[in-house]
Amino acid sequence: MRRSLLLASNSPRRRELLTAAGFEFATIAPDVAEKFDVDLTLRELTILNAMRKAISIARAHPGEIVLAADTLVALNDQIIGKPRDVDEAAAILRRLSGRAHEVCSAVFVCHLTSARSTSFYEISRVWFRRLSDAAIRAYLDKVNPLDKAGAYAAQGQGAEIIEKIEGSYTNVVGLPMEKTTVALAGFGIKPKTA
Repeated sequence: MRRSLLLASNSPRRRELLTAAGFEFATIAPDVAEKFDVDLTLRELTILNAMRKAISIARAHPGEIVLAADTLVALNDQIIGKPRDVDEAAAILRRLSGRAHEVCSAVFVCHLTSARSTSFYEISRVWFRRLSDAAIRAYLDKVNPLDKAGAYAAQGQGAEIIEKIEGSYTNVVGLPMEKTTVALAGFGIKPKTA
């Protein structure tokens, strides 16, 4: 019997990554506000948010395998979330300009009927190019930064601002597929191409 997968996410990037990897799934957007607690580490906060998203959907669908993720950016251990507006997005990109920062994605997978769950995280380092105000404005004219941790996306126009990535590229996009594929296999969920 092939088990079904529910992605608890609003993120088109996570849908694209799972689809490209050959997974079949349905998407349900969780109605959960992401927590932001300065007393938690980057890893703790992303795992907490991923768990809250997954459980909110799993309660209504206890027989389904539910996957949720959360991604945050940190510069010198200071967590940077999603910007409130374009001005804040520009300020964030100025802070990241010419520097390296960490991107942490946590994933929580659960199946309530069997009382099984697993969680993990991935951290990648991203180096930004030195960005002039004109380069930041040009980038923000092409990309909607308001739904992105750190006010940027690695895919698409990301090459305009990113010098290099150390670690998982898909982690920076929002779902570390290398570890996600292994975790889903543990729940009997495999890509249709496999």
